[in-house]
Amino acid sequence: MASFESIVAHGQTSTDEALVLFDSLPPASQTFMHGKWHGEGFNTDHPMDGLLETFGWHGKEFIDDNSVHPLVCRNNRGELFNVDPQRIPMSLATGASLPRSTFMSRIFLGLKPLLQTNKPRARLRMMEYRGKVSATMVYDHLPIHDVFRKVDENTVLGIMDLRGLDNPFFFVLRRE
Repeated sequence: MASFESIVAHGQTSTDEALVLFDSLPPASQTFMHGKWHGEGFNTDHPMDGLLETFGWHGKEFIDDNSVHPLVCRNNRGELFNVDPQRIPMSLATGASLPRSTFMSRIFLGLKPLLQTNKPRARLRMMEYRGKVSATMVYDHLPIHDVFRKVDENTVLGIMDLRGLDNPFFFVLRRE
């Protein structure tokens, strides 16, 4: 099995290898997840690879167990804002046919007033996934769970489990 560092350095792996890595990592606790996290892709040739970055995804903020901002984005002036995932059509969320381009980024930022929220839109719970109980972000209004496993004290590997997707979407969060 390849290490987390070698996969990140290579920039690409298979879903099967990413699952083996995910399963080998220790669970994260809810308290461990509290704080602000910067996100980045973990490419497995998933239809959503690169999609969040196209839309200026910055990361996630876990204020406490009941107050989570699941999608923190950055506008073209570098300012952070929270997106209400319920306002994004699920067909767009899967990213199957969306181009990753500056044009798409501009469209998304133009919709910021319609997508933005100050209200938390997710919660943290301990849930079992793939045989381990770990911190899991549960979206308030969507059939999505993000499950986290610890890489080290400042890094987690996450899996987005979305109803209707054949394979999970992987991402990395690094503590700010």
